[in-house]
Amino acid sequence: MKSGLVLEGGGMRGVYTGGVLEKLLEEEIFVDYVIGVSAGACNASSYISRQNGRNREVTIGYVHHPEYISVKNLLVRRELFGMDLIFDKIPNSLVPFDYGRFNDATEEFVVGATDCLTGSAVYFEKPNRPEDVLAIVRASSSLPLMSRPVEFNGKLLMDGSIADPLPIRKALSDGVTKPIIVLTREKGYRKKKSRFAKIMPAFVRQYPAIAKTMESRHLYYNQTMEFIEQLESEGLALVIRPMNLYKIRGVERDPIKLENLYNQGYQDAAAKFDELLYFLKK
Repeated sequence: MKSGLVLEGGGMRGVYTGGVLEKLLEEEIFVDYVIGVSAGACNASSYISRQNGRNREVTIGYVHHPEYISVKNLLVRRELFGMDLIFDKIPNSLVPFDYGRFNDATEEFVVGATDCLTGSAVYFEKPNRPEDVLAIVRASSSLPLMSRPVEFNGKLLMDGSIADPLPIRKALSDGVTKPIIVLTREKGYRKKKSRFAKIMPAFVRQYPAIAKTMESRHLYYNQTMEFIEQLESEGLALVIRPMNLYKIRGVERDPIKLENLYNQGYQDAAAKFDELLYFLKK
């Protein structure tokens, strides 16, 4: 038996995942394997480093920081999110990330990103140098049109949600037999085709493989969601998703809305806790 967490992205909707993981941290529920993309990978890193409350602090606590989300960032640096703030100043100074505990944790940690030149998913395991985790997670969180690509290990990388938004198949191929899947969308959600290629032709010309992957991304997402729902119905996966529909934007800045969503994640995890324990033990 090999237990695992599979964490979806979703921008600021990822505060829901932060709430779920906070409940698991409080109950000292740790699994063998964690895989995440984008916001899911960000939340996973603080879970693996055993830092209670950190996910809430670095998202909701800094949402009104002038560098966190800003149109000025987008115009000046071509980054809607302040990536230097999020992946340098906060973890290395303002809300220190515990590299030691992260490195000592026993979980396998896999982060998904997308190769800009091929449009395919690439996966990175926990690095030998703990500090490299920030570069990997930053790459996985670099959204098209809102961030610049990240160069790491000779590859030019962007958001992991482009090529593999719900990396359950990767988890299963890595031997996970007890997947706990945390989604940031309500049950029955299906993605529509992206229109980004029509509004940013220069980006498409620069990274045609990314554009091609984005064209069919909604189909792959929806197929994977159907696969997850099948696993769930057969008792082969435990899924935690928003029980009550509470929609926010992926770039939401209202701390009250974000706090509500974070609390909903915590409460949904609490409501599923006995079921989760049974799923892990059966």
